Amino acid sequence: MIFVTVGTHEQPFDRLVKAIDELKRDQLITDDIFIQTGYSTYSPKYCEWSKFVPYADMEKKMAEARIVITHGGPASFIMPLQMGKTPVVVPRQAEYGEHVNNHQVEFVENVSKRMGTIIPVYDIADLRNAVCNYDTIISTMTQGAKSHNEEFNREFEKIVDNLFQ
Repeated sequence: MIFVTVGTHEQPFDRLVKAIDELKRDQLITDDIFIQTGYSTYSPKYCEWSKFVPYADMEKKMAEARIVITHGGPASFIMPLQMGKTPVVVPRQAEYGEHVNNHQVEFVENVSKRMGTIIPVYDIADLRNAVCNYDTIISTMTQGAKSHNEEFNREFEKIVDNLFQ
């Protein structure tokens, strides 16, 4: 299943909602799709959808999803990251009337360059590639936050062992 969320910002994000619906219509995406459409004015015809989803349902849908596609609001793409997923992130853009400015574009560019843990899509025409080649894309991602838990545990174990010698 693919879960798409556009968040709760009061401007429509029809560009993303329509693009996903058309990919499903054209059978370029065969997964089931659920879209949280928010204030978008476009109503999907080929995907299951709801304007808003209670938080607990959103968590459940994200956890069950093979792919999570979000707008560029930090809360929406941090949740799948916390679940160990690599989200496809399509920032809202002012030129399309999706937000008041391009802060989402700037934020997504920053996170993508520094962390490498998201798949940014700035041009909606690139969404097809991001979704259809998702598994290949994430398998080649080498950047990202590295967990140092094992290293920490080894060093901590040495300290504890030295205390008891």
